[in-house]
Amino acid sequence: MDKRTEQLLKDPIFPLLIKMSAPNTMAFLINAFVVLAEFWFIGQLGIIPLAAITLAFPAIMLTQQMAFGALGGAVSSSISRSLGANDLNRAERLLWHSLYISFLGALVFFLVFIFFGEWLLVTLGGSGNLLKESLAYCLVYLSGGLVVWLSGSLTAAIRGMGDMQFPAKLTVVCAGIQIFLSAGFILGWFGFPKLGLVGSAWSMIATSSFMALACIIKLISKDSSVKLKIQKISFEKDLFEDIFSVALPASLSPIFTVGTVLVLTGLIGQFGTSAIAGYGIGSRVEFLLIPIVFSIGTAMTTMVGTNIGANNIDRAEKIGITGATSAGLLSGAIGLILALTPDIWIKIFTSDQAALMVTKQYIQILGVCYLFQGLGLSLYFASQGANAMKWPIIITALRFIVFTVAAIISVYWLSTGIVGIFYSSAIAMILFGVLMVLALKRGAWRDTRN
Repeated sequence: MDKRTEQLLKDPIFPLLIKMSAPNTMAFLINAFVVLAEFWFIGQLGIIPLAAITLAFPAIMLTQQMAFGALGGAVSSSISRSLGANDLNRAERLLWHSLYISFLGALVFFLVFIFFGEWLLVTLGGSGNLLKESLAYCLVYLSGGLVVWLSGSLTAAIRGMGDMQFPAKLTVVCAGIQIFLSAGFILGWFGFPKLGLVGSAWSMIATSSFMALACIIKLISKDSSVKLKIQKISFEKDLFEDIFSVALPASLSPIFTVGTVLVLTGLIGQFGTSAIAGYGIGSRVEFLLIPIVFSIGTAMTTMVGTNIGANNIDRAEKIGITGATSAGLLSGAIGLILALTPDIWIKIFTSDQAALMVTKQYIQILGVCYLFQGLGLSLYFASQGANAMKWPIIITALRFIVFTVAAIISVYWLSTGIVGIFYSSAIAMILFGVLMVLALKRGAWRDTRN
């Protein structure tokens, strides 16, 4: 057993969690600011491109959450559990199976959008130039979706080995590349052709291509504990089942999450283009949470997976509680700061007064509930490591149902308008965090060991 795996099994939990999550936290924070900067670039094009990117957001969000969250978490879980069981050969064969699934995922998403994408955007309120720009963005992005899926599975594989440094450094480099390309392709800076909104999609494809290539080079190098070897190419049912046993149930969470976004977007779309743009700004600022929760959550996936593989369930549960508490407190602090200071940062993105008002309402209502989002989402990642996705999926589905029912009642029966939609989302978010903690405390990870 290599030294890194031994550390995951024996080192004190909180210092180890800090050590593993800190590199990714810094890297993903930088990446989050890149996302916000890109949204600012798009804002310089006018209110219609801002609304168009918001309409496209569900499709893009689903792609990224499937690639980096559902499949990525499953790959990290499978590889870390194999290493915890001291089975290097299985871990190296799993690498190839993760690549097969990445190819399949990219193809399926592209074909589904080709047949149903325009209908979806129209349903969400797209028409005229708004529909045209949103559709063009999605088509460009999903046509290059393979490199996004490969980036997700390959970086996850490296994290599954316990190596958090390389993916973090790579994310920082890619953030610099993306912000340069986004400014160039969207606004025509640095002598680039001004492509407008679709320039954002092209910059993402180029950056993801670089990330995927860098990961492949890393995995074939001598210093990789799990190597991508030609001689380990195989096509084995049990290895697919190992990955899919986590990926398939985990994929329901992004589907329900995007379902929530679709309901939000569809309901808000009734209030006009400015309302859609305002919600889009608020949801993008929410990206500040993702670096913290994702970095802690992915560290938890590897730590929990390794200990579950070694049949050390008590330690795995302690990792879950420690990590969830850390993610929840940090997320709550960020949400509170954003909710208390909306007038300072909202005007950076647009001068449209109606959009500004919607953004302010969004962040002041949901920001104070981000504590529960941090708790729930970090435990979702940790549950992937434990290969115990039953309760996370049930709870995520319940969150979607509660939000949808409450939001529809608020809009159509109580006539509360946009504020009622946001309060419905806040209630569902609180429920999500509380139930995820209760599930762990009542032995959700032990059910799969019996």
